[in-house]
Amino acid sequence: MTHPVLGIDHTFLLVNDLDQSAEAYRRLGFTLSPRGLHSAEKGTANHTIIFRHDYLELLGVVAETPANVAQRQRLAQQGEGLLAVANRTLSADAAKPALRALGIETGDVSAFSRPLPLPDGGSGIAAFRTLVFDAAQVPVGHFFLCEQQTPDMVWRPELQDHANGAQGLSAIIAVVADPQATAQAYARFYAKGAVDALDGGQRVTTGDQSASLEFYDLQAFSSLFPSLDVIVQPNGGYAALRLLSRHLDDTKSALAAGDIPFVTTERGSILVKPQYTSGVVLEFVHG
Repeated sequence: MTHPVLGIDHTFLLVNDLDQSAEAYRRLGFTLSPRGLHSAEKGTANHTIIFRHDYLELLGVVAETPANVAQRQRLAQQGEGLLAVANRTLSADAAKPALRALGIETGDVSAFSRPLPLPDGGSGIAAFRTLVFDAAQVPVGHFFLCEQQTPDMVWRPELQDHANGAQGLSAIIAVVADPQATAQAYARFYAKGAVDALDGGQRVTTGDQSASLEFYDLQAFSSLFPSLDVIVQPNGGYAALRLLSRHLDDTKSALAAGDIPFVTTERGSILVKPQYTSGVVLEFVHG
């Protein structure tokens, strides 16, 4: 049976204040979608930052409901940060038995849609079917499948032009106790999953035109990002997000225009500390 997980679709930040985070990301040089309001029972809303093949989502609680108790507790106890990886699949319904045949357990398929405000003042509907992996089999973060039923509504061309030059996700990075074991656990989740060693860490290739997952121990992560004052990583979440930029001069110009401090690393990348990004290290690399 064909492995149904084709790569990383998007990742999301759970944030304390959606309006404040949206403004921060605009100052970082990103183009944001208009606020999307989820159902009344969910009590959440989002902004998306759309790239060529994937995207970053800012997710916030805007009304207290029984459905978002866990999210509110997480924010209260751990603070905001990068918490989830949503993976590509052609069919969430077909993925469930296919994954079970591979020894990977999941929950039930969920379907939802939300109104999608468009930059021209119009609106559309974005529809999704999702399938959550069994948390006991997932070492880090919230990990699920996302079937995009209306991709043309999400990947709007007018949302893909970012002043900072951002073009896509390059890597989602976590600090873990055992990078090798963690990477091996994730590789089996992907049709093209493969592991290769990094200096002090491990990288999981996740598919074509798809970001990688990288896992480091604390010492190796601190060596990779020596300019950080402290390591910020929500429990069960990710510490850093590496983004591809069409040109790092564009990145520097946009950050300077937004009055955002940044560091140029020895390897030539541009680093923004988590106090300016709602809890995640942002690293821009040329690509």
